[in-house]
Amino acid sequence: MMNAASSAEQSLPRNTILLICCAGLVSGLALGSRHVQGLFMLPLLGEHGWGRETFSFAMGIQALVWGLAQPLTGLLADKFGTRNVILGGCVIYATGLVMEALAGTTTLLALGAGAVVGIGLTATSFAVVYGAVSRLVEPRFRGTAQGMSGAVGGVVTFLMVPFTQLGIDVIGWSNTLQVLAVAILIASACAWVLDDRSAGPGERTSPDVAPPVGPVIAAAWRHSGFWLLNLGFISCGFQLAFLATHLPAYLKDAGMSAQAGVNAIAIIALANAGGTYLFGRLGDAYRTKYVLATLYTIRTLSMIAFVATPLSEVSLYIFVLVIGATWLGTAPLTMGILTQIFGVRYIATLFGMVFMGHQLGGFAGSWLGGIFYDRTQSYSAMWAISIGLGVASILLNLPIRDQSVESRFEVKTV
Repeated sequence: MMNAASSAEQSLPRNTILLICCAGLVSGLALGSRHVQGLFMLPLLGEHGWGRETFSFAMGIQALVWGLAQPLTGLLADKFGTRNVILGGCVIYATGLVMEALAGTTTLLALGAGAVVGIGLTATSFAVVYGAVSRLVEPRFRGTAQGMSGAVGGVVTFLMVPFTQLGIDVIGWSNTLQVLAVAILIASACAWVLDDRSAGPGERTSPDVAPPVGPVIAAAWRHSGFWLLNLGFISCGFQLAFLATHLPAYLKDAGMSAQAGVNAIAIIALANAGGTYLFGRLGDAYRTKYVLATLYTIRTLSMIAFVATPLSEVSLYIFVLVIGATWLGTAPLTMGILTQIFGVRYIATLFGMVFMGHQLGGFAGSWLGGIFYDRTQSYSAMWAISIGLGVASILLNLPIRDQSVESRFEVKTV
């Protein structure tokens, strides 16, 4: 079923290209610094003599704080504009990376890499950045613009993988983390381009006539689709956190080279660039909930095939290519469904609330991976749980009622 937004072939306006590039750079550096954390796990733990559960717990805290704080950060961006939120978030994020680099105890590691970086991520990733894009781009181009922003971010993330590994090899893991912190501070300049405080083509509601946030949140809490999206997003967070944190170590345990782990993380990032763009376009062209269910189906089937076949470089690279293509495509699609139902005025707030489910899954996927490995010396249980949650997400997204309910709280739209 075609969406009205895709009734004709139209080109994205040229004046949005800078916006897309800046959104992609901010989110790419933020998510890329998270994406390469698996490369730091073994050298960091080897230097300190800590077990994998220690690093996994810090990453789990990061996911949990990211999820719990995201609705508040999204509300701040919705109410006061994106620019200042991103600026503050970049400073906080950089501080957390420096704390991780210099942490001498497990408590400081959990505080820096976990809590502080988690707060920074809330202001530099999906909800805030894509929320600004939704408001600054015309409605018929939202999915495409978000997909293109994700593609730019994916390319940035891809480039970060070899440079991070090179940094670890040449200047050490601690110095490399500090270089990433400096890069994020430099990227904060993009916040000026993402300033959405004035009226834009995507959302022309004046702050003076916009509805209060309370009725919008109340409408979301009463809507079954809101909760189905939240529950379905749990599997996405679980799967991505498990793979991002533990895949390089899993491959090394299986006898593959350290370079294979680096290559796998890089391929995921590169495939994510194309996949996010593709699924963003498909979300404009077809009924979004069916596209999202299809994405979960592809990802789940790839996991089943990966664990059911003997591990080799061929099977690994096919797997990470498919996983990468479905990696962050869930974000613009989930935001697209929320926009269809509730509009864009408080989209960062609502996406932040749904994102809590994603990050609860992320906390479990990261921490449980370390717990199961330290107890059993195996990740088998984690693969089984990831597959089961993937099946659940497919079934949860199909019955979502995605008709608009904006009129119930009188949002004035274009």
